[in-house]
Amino acid sequence: MNQVQIDELNKKFPDKDPTEVLTWFLNEYGDKVALSSSMGAEDQVLTDMVLKIKPDARIFTLDTGRLFPETYDLIDRTNKKYNTKIEVQFPDHNQVEEMVNSKGINLFYDSVENRKLCCGIRKIEPLKRVFKTLDAWICGLRSGQSITRQSIQVVEWDENNGLVKVNPLAKWSESDVWDYIKEHKVPYNPLHDKGFPSIGCLPCTRAIQSWEDVRAGRWWWENPESKECGLHKR
Repeated sequence: MNQVQIDELNKKFPDKDPTEVLTWFLNEYGDKVALSSSMGAEDQVLTDMVLKIKPDARIFTLDTGRLFPETYDLIDRTNKKYNTKIEVQFPDHNQVEEMVNSKGINLFYDSVENRKLCCGIRKIEPLKRVFKTLDAWICGLRSGQSITRQSIQVVEWDENNGLVKVNPLAKWSESDVWDYIKEHKVPYNPLHDKGFPSIGCLPCTRAIQSWEDVRAGRWWWENPESKECGLHKR
């Protein structure tokens, strides 16, 4: 798909309900599109929408080996509620062992380079394995989440991975997300009720104060401009 086609799709979906966007892509791409879920609030909303449209739709998540216990519990609860099986993708254990044995178990605190190495091995590499089987991927990015995401569109061309990237909630606010969760009784991570609006790996995520950016708790020791793991490199 070229940029002209991407632009046309964004004209097609500027103010559309996310379910309309999802329906179009699920029908158009079939088993070549999947939802990539971090098990966050936005992704849980999309899981609910996707499975109501297509009960056998493909949904996958990345288990880095450093997730919160509450996240693992949420995977189980979500599978049971929707009678589905979220695919769990793991990093290559040889790469993890080599990294940890050479740089330490908590190497990510030492430098941005080390943190990106850890994210690359634990998240990017397994993600790319999945991408080899897809032509499009769906994710829960919102433009209001951080300064690194302000310019996202509903449909984008992921140049780094050669895929169409679909952000059905790009124009949604945080209140839109939580209104949907409450109305549809969508299961969510209880850490959200304890000051964690964005939840990643346990050692790299903290609770935030009410005045902070919703992603301030992710890699809080870094500058805001560098706080992406590489999944959404622009």
